Amino acid sequence: MGLFKTPLISSFLLTTLFFASCHAATLINIQNHCSYTVWAAAVPGGGRQLGPGQSWSLDANPGTARVWARTNCTFDGSGNGTCETRDCGGRLQCQAYGTPPNTLAEFALNQFNNMDFFDISLVDGFNVPMALNSTSNGCTRGIQCSADIVGQCPDELRAPGGCNNPCTVFRTDEYCCYSGNCGPTTYSKFFKDRCPVAYSNPNDDQTSTFTCPGGTNYDVIFCP
Repeated sequence: MGLFKTPLISSFLLTTLFFASCHAATLINIQNHCSYTVWAAAVPGGGRQLGPGQSWSLDANPGTARVWARTNCTFDGSGNGTCETRDCGGRLQCQAYGTPPNTLAEFALNQFNNMDFFDISLVDGFNVPMALNSTSNGCTRGIQCSADIVGQCPDELRAPGGCNNPCTVFRTDEYCCYSGNCGPTTYSKFFKDRCPVAYSNPNDDQTSTFTCPGGTNYDVIFCP
C-alpha cells in the first residue's frame, strides 16, 4: 500500500486516493506495549516519545495516514536529533516518511464507497512488532506482525535495530519493482512467512489490505 507506486511502498492507494469525502476525523490511538521507549511518528501528525505503557491519540482526517515507531532516538530541547531506525530528517516532529527499515501502519480513510482501507506493511522492512485493530463502528478487524524478524533477519538484510527491505539493499527492479510488474521474491517470502497478513511486496494487495466503514477508530500497538 502507499500513496504512489514506488519501490519502497505498495500500490492500492493509487486507486482510492481520489475518493475522500467529508467525514468526522478518525481517532487513531497509538500505544507502546514495548518494554522500552519508542518515538512514535505519524504523517500527518508529527511525533512523540512514548515510554512503556504510554499512548498518544491522533485525530486523522479523510485521506492517507501512516504511523510507525522509531527506536534509540536522541533529541535536544528543540526537537532535533537522530534515531537508529526510521529517522525522519532528524526531527522529533516528522514531516516526511523517513529512512527504512520500519514496520508501518498505513491508512486510507473515508475513500471509495466511504470505506477505510488499512494494512501493516513490511515493504520498508521491520523494526518493531505491531498490531492494528479497529475499535468501533461495529467493525472488528485485527492484524498483527509480532514475529522475531530482527532476530531471524538474513545477514544481507540486517541493519542496526531492524531488518531491511531488499530494495534498500540491492536497488534492482526485481526487488524495487521499478517497472511496476514484479512478484514475490525469496526475501519478500521471508517476511510473508513470518507475518502472513502483512504487506511483503508492492503487489501484495489481495492478502494484506483490510477494510472498515469510514468513521471507524483504530488502535496501533507497538509490541502487542
